[in-house]
Amino acid sequence: MATKKLYRSPRGKIFGVCTGLAEWRDLPVEPVRWIVFFTVIFTGFFPGAIIYLLAALVIPMNPADSVYGNGNGHYKDDEDPRTDDDLQSEYERLKKKVEKMEGDIFNKERDWDDRFHDGN
Repeated sequence: MATKKLYRSPRGKIFGVCTGLAEWRDLPVEPVRWIVFFTVIFTGFFPGAIIYLLAALVIPMNPADSVYGNGNGHYKDDEDPRTDDDLQSEYERLKKKVEKMEGDIFNKERDWDDRFHDGN
């Protein structure tokens, strides 16, 4: 869906200029990125990079996507579809993962201590 006005996109890789250009003209993003990349390379880097940075400064961020951006896993606070139970289970899963990593590190440290003390 092509937009009528040129905006930067929060879904972009670097400042969202290429993604905004692609969305503006309803083009695939990857070819636009390659064209911009080769333009920067073939202009001796500095002129192309300066133009890209100026575009990032001049082109406004898309106001419809500016709050965390749509499509990249972030939501406005009032639009988060996860429930308290989902968040609690995610917290417990991450807590167990951290405890396992800490245990692995402790076991490796103890293994190194045992090796050094056995050698003396």
